[in-house]
Amino acid sequence: MAHDDVLAQTEFFADASREELLSVLETSTEHELVRGDVLFHEGDEPDALYVVLTGRIAVAIANPIDNRETMVGLMTPGDLFGEMAMLDHGARSANARALETSKVLAIPYAGVLTMFNGNPALLWGVTRLLAGRLRETNEALADSVFLDVTGRTAKRLIELADGRDSFLLPVTQEELAGMVGASRERVNKAIASFIRLGWIDQHDRRYTIKMRDRLELRSR
Repeated sequence: MAHDDVLAQTEFFADASREELLSVLETSTEHELVRGDVLFHEGDEPDALYVVLTGRIAVAIANPIDNRETMVGLMTPGDLFGEMAMLDHGARSANARALETSKVLAIPYAGVLTMFNGNPALLWGVTRLLAGRLRETNEALADSVFLDVTGRTAKRLIELADGRDSFLLPVTQEELAGMVGASRERVNKAIASFIRLGWIDQHDRRYTIKMRDRLELRSR
């Protein structure tokens, strides 16, 4: 898919014309990453936003005491991230690193700001994106208050399955724990309980959901 088509499918750039998208793309660059490569660190001075072309990128916040991460976003193809600093002129608020071989498109802020200054109506796309981010944050907050570790683990497995009954876990156990917001040991204990109850099967990173209704009920 052409890069302008990829941008057009994001909320951020959805209302831009083809000419405006091509203008923004003039200074864009592709970055190829392998698992573990860091795109940026929390506190870095930013100058670009990113769109995932292939692979998966984890956006995570590290605990300064034990360096354990909490994953606040899992970016997959078509997802846009790194825009916040362009809007508030702050430093990077999280780390971003590749979970697997990935390719991202880096789009410098300067061209995006020029586009918005020339056509302020396009900022409605930014508003929709931020509203979606806020809804996700509210949901995550509600999960942390109303769901225990077992419930949050069930919910993350359903999300990672993406509608499939059999799937390869796209993250490590440690990364899954970061998404759940708990220790690896507690998340593994929750998964073991699902296996014991016959709700799922697990063979290495291959998971098979056998009783989706039970897993979904536990995630509410």
